Amino acid sequence: MAQECTEPKGPFSGLLVLDLTHALNGPFVTKLMSDLGARIIKVEPPGEGDETRTWGPFIKNESLYFKFVNRGKESIVLNLKDPKDREIFLNIVHHADVLVENYRPGVMARLGFSYDELSKINPRLVYVSSSGYGQTGPLSSYPAYDTVIQAMSGIMSMTGYPDGPPTKLGSALSDLCGGVFSFCGLASALYAREKTGKGSHVDVAMFDATFMMLEHGMMEAVAYGKPVHRIGNRHPSITPFDVFQSADKDFVICAGNDHLFGELCKVLGRPDLIKDIRFLSNQHRTENHEALKYELEVALKKQPAAHWLKVIHEAGVPVGAILNVLETAELPQVKARNMLVEAGGVRVTGNPLKISGYEDPPTRTPAPTLNQHGDAIRREFSESSHR
Repeated sequence: MAQECTEPKGPFSGLLVLDLTHALNGPFVTKLMSDLGARIIKVEPPGEGDETRTWGPFIKNESLYFKFVNRGKESIVLNLKDPKDREIFLNIVHHADVLVENYRPGVMARLGFSYDELSKINPRLVYVSSSGYGQTGPLSSYPAYDTVIQAMSGIMSMTGYPDGPPTKLGSALSDLCGGVFSFCGLASALYAREKTGKGSHVDVAMFDATFMMLEHGMMEAVAYGKPVHRIGNRHPSITPFDVFQSADKDFVICAGNDHLFGELCKVLGRPDLIKDIRFLSNQHRTENHEALKYELEVALKKQPAAHWLKVIHEAGVPVGAILNVLETAELPQVKARNMLVEAGGVRVTGNPLKISGYEDPPTRTPAPTLNQHGDAIRREFSESSHR
């Protein structure tokens, strides 16, 4: 029997997850499962363990990178080429509900731990493989990190200004998209297991997950048969939908239809723009976006951003300040949604999945030290304990 989950109870309470992940993409998946109540046993290689333990930033010589995506887990160091450690590993597999790995395709098979092999030991096992390009296809064996996938997927070519270079997004989008889709896949496989009694292999590629996010880019490519050009912050097909200058700061206005455009023009004291032949419809406004932006900013530059944020919001038009991360973290909305929690005395991002009937506590179990639970896990899953 697996040990009782020490994390707050959640919809995955009682599930045992074997975590063979490293870096960001894979650990993000198992962090979500931990937040929802699953017990996570993180298997780390001898030496330094997960490579992110050596990545900054650091607090008291401990990696925040590691702490952010490994909270609530148990750590055991296993050498998967050592016969005794392999036995411990296979004993855990026998009891596990889910295994998550993000090695390069082929690594697990060479170790003798492919889905086909492990499903013989545990037919109910949901086995999740998250990799750069997936388990199939001509690029499947290629190594990849987030930036490589952002480049290959097309999203970097779309991001930035027309006179600037292709630009990586500020967050590790491909890592996190791959993680989110892996989570969706394993949840779906667990649901299917409830009906069939059998596990399955979930194959998610960071490349596929990022490519699926190129909705606007692919729309334009299909419509016009040519690559999408970088257009900065504006929307490719809705106008005005952009960053605008005020008397002191830039901010965002998104007027997504004729009604909202009309309300915006009124509050800016420019009702004449509503009947301007250049701006009569969204299509007209998009074709004449430069002229419209100029006209709007003539009015916007007369008052500071704080004034416009207030009156445009009161007019019912979506508007927002451009905040830095520290400013966002201090928003009352972040506190109300419990999106900053404490784990081991460190503030980390919370869980965006709010599910009725389950707690969303403000404190969480911190990330483990290397091999912190190794002795206990070895005793629990030793051969004698399963006879």
